[in-house]
Amino acid sequence: MVFVVPTAEQLGLYLGMETIQGDRADLLIAQAVALAESVVKPLPDQATAVVLSVAGRAYVNPQQVSYETIGPMAVQRPSGSGGLYMTKADKAALKSLAGRGGAFTVDPTPATADPSPTWPMDDSYGPGLEYEPGWGWV
Repeated sequence: MVFVVPTAEQLGLYLGMETIQGDRADLLIAQAVALAESVVKPLPDQATAVVLSVAGRAYVNPQQVSYETIGPMAVQRPSGSGGLYMTKADKAALKSLAGRGGAFTVDPTPATADPSPTWPMDDSYGPGLEYEPGWGWV
């Protein structure tokens, strides 16, 4: 499947908002997609969750407010919790969704490698002598 860019309505649903500013949401979604593509390109079809998370953070807290008091209510947010950015978890999720990361092996042996030895052969050992199963060359 191909990645489908989420809509402003989906961002509103993700944030639990009945109304959402469509133009602003579209801009943040487009910027979140561009930011995600800086980590993995092309984006996997399941990357919608990461894109919505990035755009949602920026939509809810665009000025990166960390402490706010309104009347008797005071709210403190973690430092750097606003704006448009990707967390380490977002980047790891994108790489995992794209099938990257984790353990892998690399075989450095070229396909044209010859299994015969390249060191000087000992003429008193190996072919030319009699081979006995279980005993080897005798």
